[in-house]
Amino acid sequence: MNKITAAITAVGGYVPDYVLTNQELEKLVDTTNDWIITRTGISERRILKGEGKGTSDLCVPVALEICRKRGISPEEIDLLIVATVTPDMTFPSTANVVTDKIGAKNAFGFDISAACSGFLYALDTGARFIESGRYKKVMVIGADKMSSIIDYTDRTTCIIFGDGGGGVLLEPNTEGYGLIDSILKSDGHGREYLHMKAGGSVKPATLETVTNREHYVYQEGKMVFKYAVSNMADAAKDVMVRNNLTADDIAWLVPHQANKRIIAATSQYINVPDEKVMMNIHRYGNTTAGTIPLCLWDYEKYLKKGDNLMMAAFGGGFTWGASYIKWAYDGDKVGK
Repeated sequence: MNKITAAITAVGGYVPDYVLTNQELEKLVDTTNDWIITRTGISERRILKGEGKGTSDLCVPVALEICRKRGISPEEIDLLIVATVTPDMTFPSTANVVTDKIGAKNAFGFDISAACSGFLYALDTGARFIESGRYKKVMVIGADKMSSIIDYTDRTTCIIFGDGGGGVLLEPNTEGYGLIDSILKSDGHGREYLHMKAGGSVKPATLETVTNREHYVYQEGKMVFKYAVSNMADAAKDVMVRNNLTADDIAWLVPHQANKRIIAATSQYINVPDEKVMMNIHRYGNTTAGTIPLCLWDYEKYLKKGDNLMMAAFGGGFTWGASYIKWAYDGDKVGK
């Protein structure tokens, strides 16, 4: 019997309509368009507006697009995993909310919290359910409404993050396509440099924590940059070595869209040229768990069956990793 692998058979994505430009941020904090572009590569980001709108509202159009493109009903989904650090509420999980909203009545679901590495964690987890042979259709979505936890008086963070999400459908494959290998890592010491101070069980919400603006992302940029560059690059390199891959074998590097300089450093370390690097950070900013699937969504038409993709991410806490995917279909034959 041939080995079962988890192949990506459809991709979906969604970003809100509202565009927050660098020029608008110039009016909110002490920064400039040139400064933002030079240091991050970001020109604009999307923001989810509207009373009562949350991360599930980013996930629903992603899930429905995937179903439409694959020609399936939501009722055919066995499992939905949502990677996010901005759940609709502490509980139930955002995945449970999404299954209800799209009518995935036969699916169970849960969330994974691994910050910007969340999609890779969720993808690897979803693949195991497919590989077990018990599940046939597993949907994995990475999405975050980062505007809900960003302090728009803090110029170190508000210029970076945006809202959005993307996802994939995983199905069994016996021809060698799909998720081939992953290296996933974490180091809790990194929480010192990138975290949210209040809102958890250690420091529940109080009038004081709200007044002190402790329910927003806190980041020490220089330290995060240092760890992100080395760990993303090392993880990608290690996966390549373990699978006897050279830079020539890689059709696309799909990096987490945190900072253009981090992306450049990673691609240079594994010798992948710029034209083989997926990048949309200039349009969306850092959507945390949404960045990698949004890249797949934007670049789907360029993907060919058999392409080797190297995904790499680094997130708060710290979390990081890399995944090797052998693409399962010709993207230019799929309509948006």
